[in-house]
This record gives sequence, structure tokens and C-alpha cells, in this order.
Amino acid sequence: MENKRPLILISNDDGFQAKGINELIRYVSDLGDIVVMAPDGPRSGQSSAITVHDPVRYQLVKRVPGLTIYKCSGTPTDCIKLSKMTVLERKPDLLLSGINHGENAGINAIYSGTMGAVIEGCLNSIPSIGFSVDNHSLDADFEHCAETIRKIIRKTLQEGLPQNICLNVNFPAGGEIKGVKICRQTKGVWGHEWEKQTHPRGFDFFWLTGDFENKEPECEDTDNWAFHNGYASITPTSVDLTAYEMIDKLKAWDL
Repeated sequence: MENKRPLILISNDDGFQAKGINELIRYVSDLGDIVVMAPDGPRSGQSSAITVHDPVRYQLVKRVPGLTIYKCSGTPTDCIKLSKMTVLERKPDLLLSGINHGENAGINAIYSGTMGAVIEGCLNSIPSIGFSVDNHSLDADFEHCAETIRKIIRKTLQEGLPQNICLNVNFPAGGEIKGVKICRQTKGVWGHEWEKQTHPRGFDFFWLTGDFENKEPECEDTDNWAFHNGYASITPTSVDLTAYEMIDKLKAWDL
């Protein structure tokens, strides 16, 4: 790797063969030297899970000037941890995750393997960004996201990000991007999360499904509103889970 060029680490939760990650590689290929460490298959909904009871392996898939791709048997978080101690010669200047097939707004960011990789990068003081588009199709169109993705990356490389802060970026499914909105996380919950079915052998089983209930659909400062109305949303996300406003209140409990 040429140390004069930024080193960009890329991962995802849809697997190294997914269209989204390969489009992301194409969009940023001229912005730095790229190392990809991504799961060997889909790992959606893994959040920040790590592999504890099984060995984790990685394998070189491709190496050309400026681009090296590895696949990993573990989770998105495993990919970041493993790349740090095995294939990276120095600390990355930037970590990117995605482009995810499906949005990761609201509480979806908590469950998301895409954001799991981002959070792990952020915990290691690497400026980290997750990109997602509101389209679950395996052949989703990402081209409308390209220009905005490149702008966000260039600015992040230039400005950096504060300690413990990463970015969660969501795009509408398609069409022209109206602009970029800096947003807060939508307040909402998942309901009807399990579909009960009966196996031919007579026992019941459950498929994960669900409907997202937006508790504030008219609020225009949320990520959910933004991408549903044609904007790219950027939600600055903290990995420090401390509720600072509660510290003094809890002290007053005189425990």
C-alpha cells in the first residue's frame, strides 16, 4: 500500500459478493487504497455480535493494485477485529460499511450488522460510516447514491469525526436525491414480529417478520422521514451508551 493515499477498510453484512459492497468499492476506488474484509455470506441482523464458540477463518479473494478483498467466516464485527490484527499494515484512515440492501434508520441501527461493523471501527478510533438504501432487492439500484457517498467520504477524510461518533447514512430506494438532511433517529418500534406456522410434522415454528411503527411520522427532522421523502439522511451516532442526564438524578437516590 502507498502510505501517501488514504487507507480505506470496507465491510458489510450482506456478504462480500453482494451488489451493494461491490458498488461501494467502485464508487470509492479512486479515493484511497482499499482493503475489504467482509463476511463470506449474509449476516444481516447480527448487530455487534462476535463469534465465541467457533473458530473464525479468512481467505484472500482478490488482490490488484489499490484493492485487496478477503472473505471471513465470522460476523461483521469479527471482520473488523480480524482485519486489524491480520491483514492491515497500518490503522485505516476510514472505515465504510455497506451499501446495505435495506435501510438502517431508527432502531434498525441497533440490530444492524452493517452498523455493527461501523461501531467496531468507531470503538477503535477509526472514522466510520455506514451506508444503506431502502431497497432489499439483491439487484437494487445504488447509482443515485454514488455522488452523495463520494461527497460524504471526501468531507470525512478532510474533517475527521469526533471520538466515539460515527455516521449512519440512509438513502431512498431510487430516483434523484433531493439533498442531504442531518437527522436524529426516528422514534419507533417493531410490532407483529413473529409469524406462527405449523410444520408438516405437526409442531409450530416461527418466522421473524414484523411491521415498523413510526411513532412520529410527521416529524421532518428524523432519518425515517428524510429517506421516505427523497433525501439522504445522515444521523450522527454515539457509541458511548451513558445517559449523562441521569447521573445526577441517580445520585439523588442516595443509594
